[in-house]
Amino acid sequence: MTSSSKPIIIVGAGMAGLACATWLHRAGRPVLILDAADAVGGRVRTDTTPDGFRLDRGFQVLLTNYPEARRIFDYGALQLKSFRSGAVIRLANGHETTLQNPLQRPLSAFSALTSPIGSLPDKLRIVSLVRHVLKHTPEALLARPATNTLTFLQRYGWSEQMINTFFKPFFGGVFLDRELSTASNFFEFVFQQFVTGEAAVPALGMQQLPEQLASRLPANSVQLNTPVAAVEGTRVRLKSGQVLDGAAVVVATDGLTALRLLAGRSGNADDGCMVQATGFPTAARLTTCTYFAADGNSPGRGDKLLRLNATPGALAHNVSFPADVSAAYAPSGRSLISVSTHGERSLTEAELTAGLRDELAAWFGPAARQWEHVRSYRIPAALPVYLPGQPVRQSLKLADGLYRCGDWAAYPSLNAALATGREVAEMLLA
Repeated sequence: MTSSSKPIIIVGAGMAGLACATWLHRAGRPVLILDAADAVGGRVRTDTTPDGFRLDRGFQVLLTNYPEARRIFDYGALQLKSFRSGAVIRLANGHETTLQNPLQRPLSAFSALTSPIGSLPDKLRIVSLVRHVLKHTPEALLARPATNTLTFLQRYGWSEQMINTFFKPFFGGVFLDRELSTASNFFEFVFQQFVTGEAAVPALGMQQLPEQLASRLPANSVQLNTPVAAVEGTRVRLKSGQVLDGAAVVVATDGLTALRLLAGRSGNADDGCMVQATGFPTAARLTTCTYFAADGNSPGRGDKLLRLNATPGALAHNVSFPADVSAAYAPSGRSLISVSTHGERSLTEAELTAGLRDELAAWFGPAARQWEHVRSYRIPAALPVYLPGQPVRQSLKLADGLYRCGDWAAYPSLNAALATGREVAEMLLA
């Protein structure tokens, strides 16, 4: 078999690997994707329970103006269903305030007469930041010098009250980082995405995203339940002992898995590999998503707004009602409640569930204590950590014929996973 007829082997059927395969296949190159899981998607997965609930593995949304998402997905086929722009915020005193279109129409959302969040200067600064991000391309925002997001907000002039009651609950949930230590250039990029697009989910769950990409590939080009033991140049050794030879190999796993797969080559000067452990960011943020079910009318009142908790130390950081956005997420006559808890809490699942019931009962009324616990997902590597000073793009070429892609090699978002996959495909095609 000549090198040109060998497939390009992609290890990992997550969003980065599928994007890479999509662009290579469009250019006529044979591809073979290997993944240990039983379905495509990586972290973007949806489970269906026997009684008809669709459970995304962690609270996830698609920001519809992501440049890479617009480039690769057929939005019409996905039947996207959008959350309303805004949120209901539970304040530390137990009161609620509703913000509609807080970034797209800041002056009306943060009405000085009705909103207890922020001063009038705070609200005018929102307008200023909206104007700022609209002047730049997404790429230009990501290339800006960065501090951490909290310092950026403080230097911009927002009050501590505005930061604690709006920015920390909202963007802390996006970053899984309530302390807002995430790099400010990424904050500016995400802020722009919320200003210019919508937060949406495919009608049948987030796994429709990877499945749409996989459906475009030739039959048998994705091999699931196929764990890889090691990557050795352009050869892949499976845990079964079989060795596959590719025209090139793309490692499209998370950073920790990539480091493990390439460990046999790291520091080996004889083969020319430039893999260095310091080039593989492995720090990640943990989140737990707990699903409850309720009978009858939705506790979210069908308003399609996210609930944010500004109470310090709370277990329930944000709450959503997926079936209010897309009816397919729950069987008829039942509601689905998604509760996110960020960070390590050192609680058992039973302890966390009991603590959440107490908080949700105070928030939504005593009926919340009777909500059925459907399932919990503890996701230890939900998002890569992205701090000031990290490059917006790690080197994607590791050696001749050996590449990597994934959001861990760039910044923590679906856009980065898709972008790095495309960029590796372009390198290979060049």
